[in-house]
Amino acid sequence: MLDGRVAVVTGSGRGLGRAYARALAAAGAAVVVNDLDGDAAEETAQSITDAGGAAVTHIGAVGGSDVADALVQRAVEDFGRLDVMVTNAGALRDKTLRNTTDEDFDLVVNSHLRGTFTCGRAAVARFREQGDGGRLILVGSPAGQRASFGQTAYSASKGAIVAMMRTWAVETAKLGVTVNAIVPTALTRMVATIPGLGELVAKAEAGEPVPEPARRRGLGTTDDVAPVIVYLASQESSHVTGQAIAAGGDRIALWTHPTEVAEQFRSGGWTTKSVGELFAGAYAGRLQDFKPAPLEIEGV
Repeated sequence: MLDGRVAVVTGSGRGLGRAYARALAAAGAAVVVNDLDGDAAEETAQSITDAGGAAVTHIGAVGGSDVADALVQRAVEDFGRLDVMVTNAGALRDKTLRNTTDEDFDLVVNSHLRGTFTCGRAAVARFREQGDGGRLILVGSPAGQRASFGQTAYSASKGAIVAMMRTWAVETAKLGVTVNAIVPTALTRMVATIPGLGELVAKAEAGEPVPEPARRRGLGTTDDVAPVIVYLASQESSHVTGQAIAAGGDRIALWTHPTEVAEQFRSGGWTTKSVGELFAGAYAGRLQDFKPAPLEIEGV
């Protein structure tokens, strides 16, 4: 499906990123494996080449233009071109608002949001030069789509990435470039501290089957998300752009674009009193739920 195509996957030393890189290679793509952890990146690349695929590594933390440009250049120097950029890398500092320091916030936003921006910009520049389209696959999170307690910086970054995806989809359409955001869920160490998931993560890491109720809720292995990445990287997905796509376990879903859910007009404009009456009356039952979605998996 991806023979002759070249992909960069940031943060692919372990977890979901590794699954993405391995799946792209198994489908025929040559892959530039990126990670801050050199040993982890080498392990991913070695697993790809051991399976008969093509992979090289580029070690470095995403964020600045230097690493983004170097990733694109590595793809071109080693494999002759770039067709796919998957922006998966990012750091975590999960803390509530009052405990989030400036340094925590800057680290998370720089790696996730700025890293996505610089890598996306570098990739589009190369796509434009090549003149035959390309694929940008950004990585969002449920934390950027709804409330996620204790993830101020991460939620801000992931929400902004999905918003940026929509703008890029419009801007790059004339180039034949598609831009989509995957919103993955998987039983990785990242979710092991969530109440009720630690045991499932341990089972998944031990290679045990994930129970069907969990899979129906979108919780499976990292490999369960990878087929969506491969599809979005392929020529077959040329009509799919500007989408936020949830994937995990047995489940694939589309997130809606933000849209207004209610409107009211008042001739001559609004006063503070009439605004209060509106929210006490017509809008009282239309206020949107701001709480995290409950994670209750029966039968697990």
